[in-house]
Amino acid sequence: MTTPPPPAPSRVVVCRDCCCGTSKLPGVDHEAQTARLRQTVPTRVSTCLDVCDQANVVVVQPSAAGRAAGARPVWLGLVNDPDATEDIVAWVRAGGPGVAPMPPILDLYVFTPPHRRGAG
Repeated sequence: MTTPPPPAPSRVVVCRDCCCGTSKLPGVDHEAQTARLRQTVPTRVSTCLDVCDQANVVVVQPSAAGRAAGARPVWLGLVNDPDATEDIVAWVRAGGPGVAPMPPILDLYVFTPPHRRGAG
């Protein structure tokens, strides 16, 4: 008898392309941010997410349990300091969207990407 795989966890997508993760944002340690996310939570690095005015962009995707509770991906923009990265890590480790309450400070980073405006 095989054991079913564990439910899909909350995940992070971090944009690293034309604006996010580049020298266009001086003083931001993009490599350290990416490394911190990768070492602590399931992370995927993406090419351009087409919201360059919000660089650095991090999308927190809900876990299977979060989706079952009705959660949708949460888009966070201007994530350019280590404290914000740590808040994201703590939230994802606690369960992420639909499972754990988002730290109130992250409300400052939430935005609706253009392709989602007006959707459902």
